[in-house]
Amino acid sequence: MTNYTRRITRTSWALIFSLLLVLTPLPQSVALAQSAKEPPQADQMQVDLSQVLRLERIEVEGGAELLTVHAKLAGLEDDKNDQWVPLVSILRDTLRDENRENDRLRYVWPLTYTRPTVRQRFAAAIPFFYARVGNKENLSGRMPPPAMDLAAPEKDVWNKLFWTALQNILLDPYGTPIKASTSTYRKNTEDYRRSHIIRALSVLALYQAVKGECAFTGSEMAEIQARLLLTDKTFGGLVDNTRLEDYYVKKTTQIRDERAQNWELLRQRAEAESLYFEPLVMPDGSATHALVWVSKADLEKKHGSTYSGRFLNIANPWTDKRLQNWKGYVETRYVDADGRSVESDTPGATPVKMVPLALYGLDYPKIPSLLVDFRDTYNPKKREMSRRVLNDITRNILSISKFGSLPFFLGRTVYDFVTGRRGMDINQPSRLQSYSQLKLLLALNESINPELRDEVDGRLERVSLNPFENDLAAEANVAREQYAALLAFAKDPKGLSAKLERDRRAELMPLEHSDKAQIFFHVANVLSFGKYVHREELTVDMEDRLDVARRLDYHTNYLREVAKSNADVEVAFNLDDIRRALNFIADHGDKASAGAAQATAKIFTRTRDDEIRRACLESLTRINNNKARNELLKISQNEALDKMWRDLADANLRRRTERAQPIAATIKSSTSKAGQP
Repeated sequence: MTNYTRRITRTSWALIFSLLLVLTPLPQSVALAQSAKEPPQADQMQVDLSQVLRLERIEVEGGAELLTVHAKLAGLEDDKNDQWVPLVSILRDTLRDENRENDRLRYVWPLTYTRPTVRQRFAAAIPFFYARVGNKENLSGRMPPPAMDLAAPEKDVWNKLFWTALQNILLDPYGTPIKASTSTYRKNTEDYRRSHIIRALSVLALYQAVKGECAFTGSEMAEIQARLLLTDKTFGGLVDNTRLEDYYVKKTTQIRDERAQNWELLRQRAEAESLYFEPLVMPDGSATHALVWVSKADLEKKHGSTYSGRFLNIANPWTDKRLQNWKGYVETRYVDADGRSVESDTPGATPVKMVPLALYGLDYPKIPSLLVDFRDTYNPKKREMSRRVLNDITRNILSISKFGSLPFFLGRTVYDFVTGRRGMDINQPSRLQSYSQLKLLLALNESINPELRDEVDGRLERVSLNPFENDLAAEANVAREQYAALLAFAKDPKGLSAKLERDRRAELMPLEHSDKAQIFFHVANVLSFGKYVHREELTVDMEDRLDVARRLDYHTNYLREVAKSNADVEVAFNLDDIRRALNFIADHGDKASAGAAQATAKIFTRTRDDEIRRACLESLTRINNNKARNELLKISQNEALDKMWRDLADANLRRRTERAQPIAATIKSSTSKAGQP
């Protein structure tokens, strides 16, 4: 290694660890005991969600429906007094019937998610430019970009991998300016999409709590939310459908527990410092954020007192001269003799002037995250920037990665461990989620004083790092205009209905081609940046074939769910539903998958119902693949079973052999008449 190289290496490491020292707060006292009480879902905090959210259903020609959740955004100032804003639209392909078994959820449109302006695109490509550059004012009337296709989540995985490879192989070798610019643009694009997916998740979670008939079944809602949650994972699009509901339940439970823990941590710390803790809640009563206040009377009484900033991460209020002559927002509240909050006209009520100090998000696993510091706007912004600055310098300037440099890998691992273990409000990946939810909360929560809402919203926009972002009022305008464009596209015969037909023809591809051919078509799609999509020719029986294929998927997934459950089949599941699924698979055994055969065999071994067992054997007999034959053979040779069942399985094996030739001929005939491109 040359002396020049050694000097560069030493300089690089000096820069990295200097950056870590600057961004990392000094060690503080040991954390409070973490008492994770559940945040109260107070009745007085909840509102009638039907007055806040409503669903609109639009029929789309060709056999689909557009489902849109509208929200009453009380936080908007609108001269027309029209506070209802469309926020999320989802397309459901119904194949022109009322049968939910063959429905397929397609596109998700967070209607505030829009194509950026030229100015925003240019700013998003500038390295180390962490700020907004203005709002998108004029829309072209084009159909809004969907954030995700629920029917093809694997596309996101391949696109991510392709762009990562393209960045590393073709763009990075051109030097630091090109490398830094392109990677910064991609990062801003990904964060912008993710922030609007997070907001769509929050809207759908609220809609799920609306009492009355829901447009989505429980499994559909779990699928939508799990798929949206998994967009944050590199290989999330490859997760099997049968695991979605479990992942959704696990993730929502984890989020609820983290909020409960942070609620209690922040409340205890605020009370220990003689400050006032106030939760900010969504319309369903769930606490996602919290405010910390100080009384002006306490500022005079406790002037010069000691203070611990652990978990609060704000400057000492008792020695801050700015608070003694505070010119910012002040709210007057009224308390009774016992210190309880009361209305102003209550006898004996005493006015108390309160100053907001900080606003926190409750979603981070270790500590409440500081989102707004009313005395120091840069305080939360530098915490927000810490992760981006560290990653941008190491990757784009110094060209160091955790996987290419052992010293950096060890140093970064120790740094992440220390900041995570000690619960430091720095280098947090979840801050984007808290900011996205806060914008929605400001729009929905009617109890927040309008002046305070404007104050928080203004500070929130100054903290934003992404040039693609628009402010709250601009997003509402974008949502209305994009929804109008989406409705126009849905009514156009060459619009959404034509797109739906093309999607169905693409859906036929796995039914027509071998696994090798499918891989080739997927690779061609990725290499063409999604421009090439293999579609089969339109045939008169297309919808009938899709009906069978979708219903087979539906019943197969249901049987796999039954098979993997640890509960008793007869207790946890409806036997009529199991019987109906087995019968459908038996009727279409020539098209059933190996997964259906495996699930059917597991159900046979776990059930005690004779009728269900006979249906399992009949399904295995008619499923035309080697997996079904092998499962029948195992049952016939299982000495632990009664002889009656072994004999019946053996008889079905012989009957299956006799039927093999006709089934093969049927399959050959079916394949030969399928439409080809």
